[in-house]
Amino acid sequence: MSERDAKREQFNTKKTAGKKLLVPLVVLALVVIAGGGWFLFGQKSLGGHALVQAGQDGTIQFASSEFADGKAKFYRFQGQSGSVDFFVVRSTDGVIRAAFDTCDVCYRERKGYRQEGNDMVCNNCGQHFRTDLVNVVKGGCNPAPLHRQLASDKLVIAVNDIEQGAGYFKAAIN
Repeated sequence: MSERDAKREQFNTKKTAGKKLLVPLVVLALVVIAGGGWFLFGQKSLGGHALVQAGQDGTIQFASSEFADGKAKFYRFQGQSGSVDFFVVRSTDGVIRAAFDTCDVCYRERKGYRQEGNDMVCNNCGQHFRTDLVNVVKGGCNPAPLHRQLASDKLVIAVNDIEQGAGYFKAAIN
């Protein structure tokens, strides 16, 4: 083999080694991107709702401090009647309120609400509802009220009360 052929072979070997390294790097990059997406958007598999479970006493309990920031927290309870979505928010008047993540009008669309400032906004029709009226104004496109109690520093919601909202989340029969 001539010196020139040896140089050419050396050059070709470096290219092949680079290509072999490229595949694992691409795979690693994809894994990192997918992991980051799961970390940032992992709850989206539940529609943005954190899964909650009942305690032995048939209630779901939250520390009141979880809602101090005034931001609505969205939850999903998997009960005997199926999945039921609800949210909890501390309104501008300091009251912790709870409602099903639906209303009497738009529930068939299963789009729920989002929070914009001090309002809960229907994701289907776009109507705004002040957080301090959740659990007060009922019917229409207002968030469907969910009974809750405050016991010292805990917000307590009975599973039976959650199950009463299951009809909102059942598949529509055509």
